[in-house]
Formats: sequence, structure tokens, C-alpha cells
Amino acid sequence: MGGTFDPIHNGHLVAASEVAAALNLDEVLFVPTGQPWQKDEVTATSDRYLMAEIATAANPRFKVSTIDIDRSGPTYTVDTLRELRELHPEADIFFITGADAVSSIASWKDSGELWDLAKFVAVTRPGHLLDLPDSPTGAIEFLEIPALAISSTDIRQRVAEGKPIWYLVPDGVVQFIAKHGLYGGVQ
Repeated sequence: MGGTFDPIHNGHLVAASEVAAALNLDEVLFVPTGQPWQKDEVTATSDRYLMAEIATAANPRFKVSTIDIDRSGPTYTVDTLRELRELHPEADIFFITGADAVSSIASWKDSGELWDLAKFVAVTRPGHLLDLPDSPTGAIEFLEIPALAISSTDIRQRVAEGKPIWYLVPDGVVQFIAKHGLYGGVQ
């Protein structure tokens, strides 16, 4: 599961859990982006990584990877998937991401190669319609996840406005954000 995770929230965790159950996955690897190519300002990679570790620690199927953080330059999904394919040549790789991201996949670096590297699992809110990208038959599986109404953007704004984020993110992430004064919140 790739993403900026700025911050990771319960919608991400519910989506990962639902996909793991629906597809009988052995594990879900959370991969925080290093330097997102489509975003100018993000929280420090070390903070986003630690929040992902805190959020996923209780689930034995969840792991967090630093492969995107460790790679210099902009983070591109194709590079992540190439590296994962090289590290795990026998694995069936599924890339879990938001359905809105999948709908813009044609704009991603080396987008034509992506279909050979992983099967895409696009998670979406119930009843949310979107434009499907041109893709090989069976390359994308869609799963509706009720908790996806939560967004990292809204959480950052709530913190900046002094509003509570309890139960939108795991308790440890609430405490990490407060302790480190992330997102302009009051410490």
C-alpha cells in the first residue's frame, strides 16, 4: 500500500485490512513515499514513517517499508514496484491505492509497465463513481471501503484548527502529532 501517509489514518488501516481479507494476502506492506513527485510540501519522511510504524504495530499482517524513503529523488510507483519485484520475484504483488489515484494512472511515470509489475487494487467509498483508466482486463480490482471518507488533508486541517482527530487516526498517531507539533497544531 503506497501513499504519502501524511498522516496515516484509520481509513488507510481499514482499507488494508479489508483488502488483505478479501484477497487472502499474507501481508500488507505500507510504503510511505520518500519525495512525492506530485506534492510540493509534505511532513518529514522520518515522521511519516514513524506514524506508519505506530499505526500498524498491532496488526501482525502489516509491515512498513523504507524502500521509497531510502531511494533518492522523486518517488515513482514504477520504481517501487520494480524494486519489490526484484526483492520478491516469486510473490504475487498487489498495489493498494485510492481509486481516484488509479483513475489518473496514465499520467504516472512509465505507466504502461505498471500492469506487468503488480495487480492494482483500487479502494473507494461506497457509491463513488470514477473514470476507469485504460488497462488490461483484470489488472484492476475495485473494493468499496466505508471508512474511506477520512482524508489526510482533512486531518491536517483539523489539527491546524485545533479540532480533535481522535478516532480518525490511531491513538499513538494522535499523540505523535501532538508531541512533535505537526500540522501547525498546539502542543
